[in-house]
Amino acid sequence: MRYEGKTAVVTGAAQGLGEAISRRLAAEGASVALLDLNLDAARKVAEDIDGSGKTTLALQCNVTDRDQVEECMQRVNDRFGSLDVLVSNAGVTRDNLIFKMSDEDWDLVIDTHLKGSFYCCRAAQTYMVKQQYGKIVLMSSRAALGNPGQVNYGSAKAGLQGMARVLALELGKFNINVNSVAPGFIDTAMTRQLAARRNISPEQLKETAAQANAIKRVGVPEDIAAAVAYLASDEAGYVTGQTLYVAGRPTA
Repeated sequence: MRYEGKTAVVTGAAQGLGEAISRRLAAEGASVALLDLNLDAARKVAEDIDGSGKTTLALQCNVTDRDQVEECMQRVNDRFGSLDVLVSNAGVTRDNLIFKMSDEDWDLVIDTHLKGSFYCCRAAQTYMVKQQYGKIVLMSSRAALGNPGQVNYGSAKAGLQGMARVLALELGKFNINVNSVAPGFIDTAMTRQLAARRNISPEQLKETAAQANAIKRVGVPEDIAAAVAYLASDEAGYVTGQTLYVAGRPTA
């Protein structure tokens, strides 16, 4: 129960990594606010975590909308009395080689990951600074090291690692830790969509990814949730500005 008495905000919480992270933090005692564009899906997850609604709150939020983000953070603080943990997980992919990539696909991915995380961090730190306590985890990716067809996604994920380092320096004096987690291949709806775009089965894609790993399996959302649960806990109180790769193999 590392999170008993604490409040966590998870963006992109309605499925995949965000859902697993929300469930893990709640299982360890946190009150969890689940933010997502899909309010109905977020509500279903929140109700499954806590049918009474005492320790969960589902909110619709477009992280690229500054006003929405600030309103959501205010509502979380008003509801639970604190804002202790932010997991900035909301993200999208629009893969293509650079000569095929549209301006719109570049902007959507960069804005969702970078601008969205900036808005969320800026809004959340207001409450964390006042209470002299906070944990921020940004969701990067192994794609930050480079993947063909992901110049937008890889650039955004590399940027999040830089954001974590800068904010760690700025916010450390307020007892706020900022880190990032960089997953490798994780079996989620997003990666299954990738298989469809490549005209192969999800099983084929997973097998190829597993064989490239030192640990001969692909990751599951619970692997990432465990890493986030550590970095957002007081056990990681002396860890800040770091990127933890959870990728099943050594990384550069």
